[in-house]
Amino acid sequence: MINNIKCMIIDDDELDRLVLQHHVNQYENIEIIASFDSAEKAVPFLELPIDLLFINTNLPGMSGMDFRKLAQKIPLCIFVSAHPEFAAETFEIDTLDFITKPLRTERFHNSMQKLFSFLEMKEKSECFDTLLGENSIKIKEGGNIFQIKITDILYLEALKDYTRIVTSDKKHCILDSIGNILHKSYFDSFVRIHRSFAVPRHLIRSKNTHEVELVHQIKLPIGRAYKENLSFFDPQNQ
Repeated sequence: MINNIKCMIIDDDELDRLVLQHHVNQYENIEIIASFDSAEKAVPFLELPIDLLFINTNLPGMSGMDFRKLAQKIPLCIFVSAHPEFAAETFEIDTLDFITKPLRTERFHNSMQKLFSFLEMKEKSECFDTLLGENSIKIKEGGNIFQIKITDILYLEALKDYTRIVTSDKKHCILDSIGNILHKSYFDSFVRIHRSFAVPRHLIRSKNTHEVELVHQIKLPIGRAYKENLSFFDPQNQ
């Protein structure tokens, strides 16, 4: 597990701030180095070595989103907010996750697993190199080289500027955004179904309003902004 993650908390609601601190303190590898009830109070501390920011969207004075734009030196940001309507906007300003209040233990744990997965991917990607071929992608991981056929990829998963390539045998991660990968002609058979997922069209077995099912009973969510990308799967378009 990744060690010594330094975080800052900003929330104007004292009770919510204490609840968040309680949840963070359950993880020994995360250290709270600063906690504030307003963004303005946090500005002078932006030069501190901070890895993770927890912040509310609606704050008195400077909003959480405006502070995030100012705090680009902090690599990871998780919004904790009672206003889910702001979620899409926050992901436009480099956000790892958006948690809706009231904060629930299971939801917070899922967010932390996403955080640790991203940090692990980032650490591993420093040893990765990729080379696209016509029908395959070569990934160098340490002293090993893996050649993956494009047709063997079950789906792509995005984590900020990194992408996890999932096959039935193994998960690989590379330092390239899912958007960049999908612009390459070799991935023309893939369709973006969510801000975090892209899948090969031919592996889709069924879909409903909220998710698609692939081979091996893999189920992935459909993002509202990407529903139109799946119109080819509707019977009237066959």
